[in-house]
Amino acid sequence: MLQGALAGLAAGGLYAVLAVCLTLMSRLVRVVNFAQSATGMFGCYVAVFLAVHLGVPSWLATLAGILLGGALSAVLGWIVATWLAEADTGTRSATTVAVLLLLISLAFILFGNKPQPFHPLLAGPAFTIGGVVVSQVTVLTVALAVLVALACRAVLARTALGVRLRALSERPTTAELLGIPARPLSVGVWTATGVIATLAVSIVAPSQSNDPTSLAMLVVPAAAAALLGGFRRLDLAVLGGLVLGMAQGAVAQSDRLSVLRYFLPFLVIVALLLWTQRKEVWDAAR
Repeated sequence: MLQGALAGLAAGGLYAVLAVCLTLMSRLVRVVNFAQSATGMFGCYVAVFLAVHLGVPSWLATLAGILLGGALSAVLGWIVATWLAEADTGTRSATTVAVLLLLISLAFILFGNKPQPFHPLLAGPAFTIGGVVVSQVTVLTVALAVLVALACRAVLARTALGVRLRALSERPTTAELLGIPARPLSVGVWTATGVIATLAVSIVAPSQSNDPTSLAMLVVPAAAAALLGGFRRLDLAVLGGLVLGMAQGAVAQSDRLSVLRYFLPFLVIVALLLWTQRKEVWDAAR
């Protein structure tokens, strides 16, 4: 059980990184980006194509894939900031669902429906705890999740850029009247989260189910983790991702319960939504 939980930390770290990106997007540009992991998936698939079919060195292909993931996210951000600047959060988020489906379909057309031969960026154990081996991928993904959350918090709290971003998220009209460039800042947030998400997917993809749909739908457990923090708190988003990954790893150790790991993110989302709506339900019952 312990070994399964520690093995699940690699996926948990990925969920945590994606959850941090979702939280930043929700706080700063008022979007729940359902295409967050799909842009990462597409960048990774292009990297594999460059390495396998065109003979590009793996490190260079991976770098190109990460940059492509950021570019795709930037284009989507520019479209949203240009034509949906006054739209509500629901409309802006619905646009990303269309992009999610588009990228999955495009990946199937260009690369087929089979998992790709990803070249692992890291391989082998990092250390052993009580006879349980912890892989280098696990250490890197968990460290990446924590570092990204801490860096984002420091930027938002202690830099002039963070002040502008917070002003734009809390008082967008006032911020624009004061001369804060809303569109470039919004596109910058989209680009940064796209690069981070693609990097995280590139690290974990070789050890996960890496067909287009599986990688793109990583946004579901990430959304469950972000929901724990109400799409506002970065620390709870990281904690939620790690705990969810460990829970899935632990459940996978049992033959009777292993199938439950696929439903855990949905169960968490339903439970958290019911919990957040408890006051309205109780008030109505009175």
